[in-house]
Amino acid sequence: MEDLFGLEASDASDDAGASQGRPANDAAARAARAARDAQRSPLAVRMRPRSLDEVVGQQHLLRRGSPVRLLAAGATDGPTGPSSVILWGPPGTGKTTLAHVIARGPGRKFVELSAITAGVKDVRRVMDEALTARDLHRVTTVLFLDEIHRFTKAQQDALLPGVENRWVVLVAATTENPSFSVVSPLLSRSLLLTLQPLTEDDIRGLLERAVTDPRGLGGAVALSKDAVDHLVRLAGGDARRALTALEAAAAVALDEAAQPSETPEDDGARDRDAGASPAPVTVEVRHAEKALDVHAVRYDRQGDMHYDVISAFIKSIRGSDVDAALHYLAKMIEAGEDPRFIGRRLIISAAEDIGMADPTALQTAVAAAQAVQLIGMPEGRIVLAEAVVHLATAPKSNAAYMGINAAIADVRAGLGTGVPAHLRDSHYAGAGRLGHGAGYVYSHDAPHSVAPQQYPPDDLVGKDYYVPTGNGAEREVAARLERLRSIVRGP
Repeated sequence: MEDLFGLEASDASDDAGASQGRPANDAAARAARAARDAQRSPLAVRMRPRSLDEVVGQQHLLRRGSPVRLLAAGATDGPTGPSSVILWGPPGTGKTTLAHVIARGPGRKFVELSAITAGVKDVRRVMDEALTARDLHRVTTVLFLDEIHRFTKAQQDALLPGVENRWVVLVAATTENPSFSVVSPLLSRSLLLTLQPLTEDDIRGLLERAVTDPRGLGGAVALSKDAVDHLVRLAGGDARRALTALEAAAAVALDEAAQPSETPEDDGARDRDAGASPAPVTVEVRHAEKALDVHAVRYDRQGDMHYDVISAFIKSIRGSDVDAALHYLAKMIEAGEDPRFIGRRLIISAAEDIGMADPTALQTAVAAAQAVQLIGMPEGRIVLAEAVVHLATAPKSNAAYMGINAAIADVRAGLGTGVPAHLRDSHYAGAGRLGHGAGYVYSHDAPHSVAPQQYPPDDLVGKDYYVPTGNGAEREVAARLERLRSIVRGP
């Protein structure tokens, strides 16, 4: 009987036999046990690239002649050779992977420290051993330091001699901006490389490779298209999360396929196919949902659902149903919709459907759209939710929207016979002879800074484009507008 990764149940007995009847220095036995142990490792560990050609994404760092390629090739000596690097990027984008690939270069020794558990004493010990390895054995030590932003200033200072004198090649990883979390002397002695979140295509390719690669699932399963889309969405650009989710979903699918059949016909078919190679088990969305306890959101970012959900979202805000609006917001967020797109739609909604009934709604929407770009997700969901609540509960008026539409319609119909002479530009020589500006009344010279005067073209005098409602702040605007029009237009 085979387990998830094709390991036979007799592996344990083989190990026992090796310890009893085989010599301890049996290289073949040790290699077999090492292979089995590696196969039992998490899928994300087994699928870790062994060379830069297997690295998914980050192509901007992997071009020919780049520091990463030079480091991976072993080019650490000489005045122009790259030395230490600091890798800055979101989780699951390949920081640890690049460190391991660099360590595979010729004449390398790999040492890994975690800033969570290591102290100054550990750092100094590594530096001493690295100096010895370099001078006596001509071996370069690659020190991978994860979560370097958790190191104190004293701990980071302990790295300086080894980095400056190249006793070690420091590969430090951080998810926080090194400009604020890494001391300046160490930052100036290292190359700062920024990793980008993996794209959906990157994650999709990684999943497909893990399914077929012998180091991964070895063809034991196949992925349905919907399952791939679901896993890609759950990954959120994190390769480690994607592979962990795949491994869990595959375990559910294989366990389900291993259950005894319920009908004699199925048993007979299984007996007939006993000698044939088992067909791969298809991982469906339901397997991923069962393994991860996350329901698959039916949503396509370029198809009907994209337009249907955003339409329902805007109409819920317009209809003042804050709960429905938050539901559709959550649906888009969970489906991986671009939060910047949501922010832009909120700006439009504030101007179109709320307008002067609550002028602060537009300010909130613009601030939310800008904030999302500054802080990103998942925290951006809080800002978007605040804007949605403001807009959905605000008084509504489309008077400004309808007003500009009506004005545009008249312009397109050819109305508006020109600018009245007293409003025309009179600053250039000869304008006075044309009568430009003659009779113009400077508004601030009139009581309340409002002067009786004709502003529209002759054929649009008395035409009302803006018709305020009695909702919210626009109620006061309506009363003020009536007084303004009575003064400007006169009796």
